[in-house]
Amino acid sequence: MSLKNILPGRLGFGTAPLGNMFRAIPDDEALATVEAAWDHGIRYFDTAPFYGAGLAEERLGQVLSAKPRDAYVLSTKVGRVILDEHETDVPDFGEKGGLFEHGNPNKILHEWTAEATERSIEGSLKRLGTDRLDVVWVHDIAQDFHGDAWLDKFEEARTGAFRVLSRLRDEGVIKAWGLGVNKTEPIELTLALDEPKPDGFLLAGRYTLLDHEHALTRLLPMAQEQGVDMVVGGPYSSGILAGGAHFEYQQAPAEIIERVGKLKALTEKHGIGIKAAALQFSLAHPASAAVVPGATRPSRIAEDTAALNETVPASFWTDVRAAGLVSPAAPLPDNA
Repeated sequence: MSLKNILPGRLGFGTAPLGNMFRAIPDDEALATVEAAWDHGIRYFDTAPFYGAGLAEERLGQVLSAKPRDAYVLSTKVGRVILDEHETDVPDFGEKGGLFEHGNPNKILHEWTAEATERSIEGSLKRLGTDRLDVVWVHDIAQDFHGDAWLDKFEEARTGAFRVLSRLRDEGVIKAWGLGVNKTEPIELTLALDEPKPDGFLLAGRYTLLDHEHALTRLLPMAQEQGVDMVVGGPYSSGILAGGAHFEYQQAPAEIIERVGKLKALTEKHGIGIKAAALQFSLAHPASAAVVPGATRPSRIAEDTAALNETVPASFWTDVRAAGLVSPAAPLPDNA
């Protein structure tokens, strides 16, 4: 089923920050942020066991379990099983080391087999306080977590998670499945398979104002040809496009800071917010079904909602294109 027929609206809420990404967030602040998302009309929520070793799912579940289940769409991910025992060693998260050091202390089993997929879903349902999931993403079978071994993990998922999720979709247990990754190659490989196809994918950080060229050349044409939709995760490139200091989950390098400076100069010239430019760019591609920025403060939700609805003049996009800050092949918003 097309994600565009499943997702309610084009703005969702990404819960990675609720797993205490980068900092320890008080429970009341995290819960108030989810409530703010609800109060602003957001009805699509994306989460994952990996976010703080179950912490994000627990916090999201505390709020959503009190809401009518038919009133919202929920996606989570498989590939990580949260164990009851506590971690005693420093976990290895590849390029994302230290990302959730303030999360729950539980050990995480990184596995994409059929059995682990079913265990992962069972754990998520319990933490979320719900009886069903709408969309399930196969999480992080890519180079950033596994280096040269990523193809082995992909094969594990192909023969495990992919088949389980295809069966659950065919049985009507879930509405859709796909990949949730930070790299384009695993999705390209999946779309090239003869096996049951995914319904969509969540691509984090690879279709933003700062990084979109690679996705445009191969992945998105394949996706459009097959009618597979994209949810854009990380539209602010880990925060650098929203006033933060991180890019790719690390401190932003000088060349990125310089490019953001040029973008900000143009947004100021045209009297718009950089968040509006970022969100509306990510949604302008025909394959984009929704965008899911994350937040840890209620005020950020109001900013995101306003940014989605802000009028961005066509002259802004003309200047951005002329300055070489977006690919010549990138679709721009309808008013550009």
